[in-house]
Amino acid sequence: MTWQRAAVLRVLGGCQDFVSAQELHALLEAAGRGVGLTTVYRALRALAATGRVDVVRDDAGERLYRRRVADGHRHYLMCRCCGRSQPVAAEVVEEWAERVGRDAGFAAVQHTVELTGICALCVPNADEGEPPCRSGPARHGEHRTHSN
Repeated sequence: MTWQRAAVLRVLGGCQDFVSAQELHALLEAAGRGVGLTTVYRALRALAATGRVDVVRDDAGERLYRRRVADGHRHYLMCRCCGRSQPVAAEVVEEWAERVGRDAGFAAVQHTVELTGICALCVPNADEGEPPCRSGPARHGEHRTHSN
């Protein structure tokens, strides 16, 4: 593993929710790690390919990244307003994907499941007619990408 990938993984580990490559690049710069944006993209692709990070797409189709926990592949429910994410139990999805692949004669089947909604903290804003959006910091008092 290159020092750049290690730096990306370390900073990504400090993020509570999914982040874009640009957000991650800014966090690396703020931490004094001079890693170019192209290198960040390259590192994220390599880390995703080896199962070290999870990747989802937001409503605009942008890829967002989160360090994968040690227990493997996960599915997340993401808030369309603030971007908060929460892992969800999805054994039934895993079993279904395996069965569909096996029944069709396929091996090494991969899948992507995107679950989005509006979290309990954002529901009052959504009920007032505010359109769900993911731009900028969360409304809940802290930047959405950092854990406490």
